[in-house]
Amino acid sequence: MDRASLAAQNCKPRKGESALESARIGELLGALPGWESADAGKAIRKTFGFEDFHETLGFVNAIGWMANRQDHHPDLEVGYNRCTVRWSTHDVDGLSMNDFICAAKVEQIARS
Repeated sequence: MDRASLAAQNCKPRKGESALESARIGELLGALPGWESADAGKAIRKTFGFEDFHETLGFVNAIGWMANRQDHHPDLEVGYNRCTVRWSTHDVDGLSMNDFICAAKVEQIARS
């Protein structure tokens, strides 16, 4: 699966599902350059850099809009010229497809 096909999908409720297996996580990370496993494989994250605080806030606001539409919300660490985005799915106590779908959508935001 590539980044574009991930980004074209929408999040679905994951209650009652299991977290993704490590082999599948590795495969999906391959479609998202720069993203890395975090929190003992229970999350993925990436840090994005910007020219200034104004650009950083624009990025954060765009992620917020997308996350609300997908009903799947990241942890964000925001600084003057950077933002670290961290995805995980609390309902499965690890990673779900929703995390990778949203990470791909963040890549689209970063490229626009």
